[in-house]
Order: sequence, then C-alpha cells, then structure tokens
Amino acid sequence: MAKINSFEIPRDELNAKLGGGFPAGSLVVIEGGSGGGKSSITQRLAYGLNESDVSVTFVSTQMTTKGFINQMYSMDYPIAPFLLNGNLLYIPVIPLVQAAKSRFDFLERLMTAEELFEKNVIIIDTISSLIKYSANTEKSLDLISFFKKLNGMGKVIILTIEPNQLSEDIASMFRSSCDVYITLKSRPLGSEVKRTIVVNKFTGAKGPVGQMIGFRIEPKVGLVVEIASVS
Repeated sequence: MAKINSFEIPRDELNAKLGGGFPAGSLVVIEGGSGGGKSSITQRLAYGLNESDVSVTFVSTQMTTKGFINQMYSMDYPIAPFLLNGNLLYIPVIPLVQAAKSRFDFLERLMTAEELFEKNVIIIDTISSLIKYSANTEKSLDLISFFKKLNGMGKVIILTIEPNQLSEDIASMFRSSCDVYITLKSRPLGSEVKRTIVVNKFTGAKGPVGQMIGFRIEPKVGLVVEIASVS
C-alpha cells in the first residue's frame, strides 16, 4: 500500500473529502480558469502537507516570495517556520515566465533543476504558464514522462493548469496521464461566487472521495469546505 501524504488541518475537512490524502507516486492535475481558486487550493495543500511533516517544493508563476508569504498569513496559514527549517522551498518564476517567450529550452531547464525535485511533494502553479511558449506534443510527452519518473520514486507532483493556455491536445495529455484529476468550477450566485472542486478521477485513495466539494476562501480563515450540498 502506497504511503498516503495527508494534508489534514483541524479546521477544514478538505483532507477527509479527498480520500485522506494523496498516495505517494501520484500525479495530480488541478484545472481551472483564471481566478478559479487554483492558487488558493495549492496554498492550502502546501500548508496542510507541511503541517503533516511532508516536505514541499512550491514553484509559482503567480507570486513573488513576499506576496506568497503575505497571502499565506492573510489566510492564517503560518508557513514561516517551514520556510526556515527547509520543509518548504518556494520558487517564484514570474521573471522567468516573461523571459521564456524567447527561450524554448525552458522545459529542459525545468527538468534539470534537481533541487526542485528533492522534496516529497512538488507543486507547480501554473504549469500551463510555464510551458505555453515552448510546449509541443513531443516536449510535453517528455515532461510527463519526467514527472512519471519522479512518481516512480514516490514523489507526488501537483500541477495546476489553465486550459486556455494550452492546446486541447496537450491539455488532454495531462488529463489522461494523471492519477488524480480535479476541475475547479465557479459560478456567480447573487452577490457571491459559488466554488466547487469536482473530482473526476482519484486513483488509490485510502478513504471515500467526495465527487463535488463546495468551498470558499475567507480572510483570516483560509479555505472553508461548504457543508451544504451542491446542486
């Protein structure tokens, strides 16, 4: 039985709703549009994994280090101790993404950066921004087989994807090769936005997995799993 990487924290039920954690060696794809909650979900996962003593590398195309730390503390996810003790490695790649337009060796550079892949769990938010200029089918296949190699060593890889940044062919390659496939849906409801985690596929779960998990993000509280059923 594969080791399960729990991301449980006492104040929400996300870990319980998602089967009790990600089995070691899983490739996880979280797909959603701009503003769909991908970063909030991955920030919550990173904090919960660290709290469960699982080491994490977090590669972000979205935020500077300072922005990330501020964002985490605004949701009451105190991560400074994990950054200081090395359990969390945060790598902002915003300037690289802007420079990557002219550089097609970006995927190769990603795959040879060994220190990125030493932790138990590697989160890349968003992989689609990183590869949209250099991804063709062949390179994407190379990247997926590289991730699969890491999975074979027991690593969990969590990728977020904004589908409109990739061709349908490449997006569907990621979907079909992952072990856990989640889409984030959001729709306006009155003055609020209803957000839902839709679990399309979850291989090797330790416990039951919810198919539709309503959630919201609150300042000072972080991610809140909605108890009400999702229509």
